[in-house]
Amino acid sequence: MHSQTPTPDQTIDPDRTVQLLDTTLRDGEQAPGVSLSPDEKVELARSLERAGVSVIEAGSACTGAGERRAISRVTDLDLDALVTSFCRGIRGDVDQALECGVDGVHIVVPSSDRHVEGKVGTSRADNLATTAELVEYATEHDLWVEVIGEDGSRADLDYLAELAETSLEAGADRFCFADTVGHTGPEHTTAAVSRLAELGPVSAHTHDDLGLGVANALAAVSAGADLVHCTVNGLGERAGNVALEEVAIALSHVYDVETVDLETLYGLAQRVSRATGVELPPNKAVIGENAFTHESGIHTDGTLKDDKMYEPYAPETVGRERRLALGKHTGRAGVAATLEEHDVEASDDEVAEIATRVTELGDRGRRVTDADLLAITEDVTGDDRERVVDLLDLTATSGGAVPTASIRLDVDGEERVASGTGSGPVDAAVSAIREALGSSADAELESYHVDAVTGGTDAVVTVEVTMVRNDRSVTVARSEADITRASVEAMVDALDRLLAVDQRPLAPAGD
Repeated sequence: MHSQTPTPDQTIDPDRTVQLLDTTLRDGEQAPGVSLSPDEKVELARSLERAGVSVIEAGSACTGAGERRAISRVTDLDLDALVTSFCRGIRGDVDQALECGVDGVHIVVPSSDRHVEGKVGTSRADNLATTAELVEYATEHDLWVEVIGEDGSRADLDYLAELAETSLEAGADRFCFADTVGHTGPEHTTAAVSRLAELGPVSAHTHDDLGLGVANALAAVSAGADLVHCTVNGLGERAGNVALEEVAIALSHVYDVETVDLETLYGLAQRVSRATGVELPPNKAVIGENAFTHESGIHTDGTLKDDKMYEPYAPETVGRERRLALGKHTGRAGVAATLEEHDVEASDDEVAEIATRVTELGDRGRRVTDADLLAITEDVTGDDRERVVDLLDLTATSGGAVPTASIRLDVDGEERVASGTGSGPVDAAVSAIREALGSSADAELESYHVDAVTGGTDAVVTVEVTMVRNDRSVTVARSEADITRASVEAMVDALDRLLAVDQRPLAPAGD
């Protein structure tokens, strides 16, 4: 990709080879509430392979038999990436990793006095001897070996260097500088990694507790590290590990150093989000919904004139698309562009009036959806639109063993009734909608958010959905006391807007 203009004092040479180690399946899974099934680990490992990740840490074999089965499933894929297991400084952990057929291990040993003496209860000298023995044992079994000096950012630097030297002399392939608790900054990282890089290959493992995960990772690379530990979406303990997508784009855009296939990053982020149940923050760099979304009238107008005006790199670089959002800051250019996306024509005067009404709606604290815009436009232009799909009746139950829903729709003047089951009443209702509409309504639910819930016995919930069909998307929000009805009304309205684009009659549901 085209990066920023290099400067004479650029600290990372574009000819450098830097690889990424992904630990989403191990360190990422240690985030509160995250648990990946063997099938999910396999799917994500394949996605990481397609992205071009060099090393995949598949888990901790010492966790238990279930984890070992999951790691074995990943090793059975015969990936080009190196597949590894996390090991404590115990020989038995290496044996369990060997049972899984991994290519390598990460042997984690204490490096700070807090961990050497306080956690493990040993001495510096005994820790060195134990580390050497473990490395020799692992290499005798033909394993790729990385030694991680746990809490390295708080270790005595002389001792950390001695631990690295001992590891490498015993046969380790590399030593990892670990900022285990996200404690340090770029200056100390640079000093520590520079010292370690004089001894042999170095990697970096950084956390984001101070918001310095990327800064420390780049400092480590600048100082000589050629492997960076990351997780997709920055998952991990506490504030998380450094995010793979952020390291990858920073190295590429700023330093012209390529690590992975950047176009796969957004799809990879979405798959990890679905598997872990951790939603992507809207303002998250690279993969957040707002990263390439423009609402401000000045920004929208500038972006429409020159797509580089308010973006550091093209959204397609990381598998994204540019979006124009509607709200109190939207100007006429944004309204006109959004109407054009929906194939809706309006005169200049009508666009100006629509923009005024959109601003007024935004001033009331409302997020303006596509459906809001189109409804305003129909009122301003006087164009009446006949609905393609209309909700007539909905019944949903969740008290039994299997949640069920039945639905009655008006589809092109024809009444259709269908029922469905699901994991919950909303899921059952969605199944019923698909059954009623058949293959003609092949829209995908891209996002589903419960945006607001009022308090009290008459609580109202607002559901916002975005649906996609044939490269078109529409966002609709509905507020109701019942979350199932709000969800179904939003989805039906979104489908109605999407299907209205096709002027052909809908096929019978059985087709």
